[in-house]
Amino acid sequence: MNINFTLIAQAIMFALFILFTMKLIWPYMLRAIEARQKAIADGLAAAERGHRELEEASQSADQTIAEARGRAADILAQTERRATQLIEEAKSAAKGEGEREKAAAKAEIEQEFARAREQLRDQVAALAVAGAEKILQREVDAKAHSDLLESIRGQL
Repeated sequence: MNINFTLIAQAIMFALFILFTMKLIWPYMLRAIEARQKAIADGLAAAERGHRELEEASQSADQTIAEARGRAADILAQTERRATQLIEEAKSAAKGEGEREKAAAKAEIEQEFARAREQLRDQVAALAVAGAEKILQREVDAKAHSDLLESIRGQL
C-alpha cells in the first residue's frame, strides 16, 4: 500500500464524513442547541419576571401592611374616643342619678320634718289643753271644743 493513496483516501473519507455530518447530523444538533438556548433564555426571562413579581409583591405587601397599621391606628383612636364618650356618658348618668337621689332624700327629709312638726303641734296642743284643764280645774271636752283646738293647733 501506498502511503499517499492512504492519505488521500483518508482525506476523502474525512471530507465525506464532514459532508455527511453537515447535511444530516448538524441540523439536528443545531436545532437541539437552539432549543436549549431558547429554553435557557426563557428560563432566564422567567427568573427575571419572577424577581420583578417578587419585588412588586413585596412592595404590595409592605403597602398593605402600612394600610392595615393605619386602619388599626384609626380603630384604636376611634375605640379610645368611644371609651371616653362612654365614660362621660356614665359620669353624666351617675351625676343625674346622684341629683335624683339627692332630690329624693331632700323630699324625704322635708316630709319627715313636716311629720315631726305635725306631731309636735299635736303634742303642744295636748299639753296646752292639759295645762288649761289644770288651770280651770275642770275637764275640757275635746269633742265639744274641737274648733277651739284646731285654731290653737293652727296658731302653733
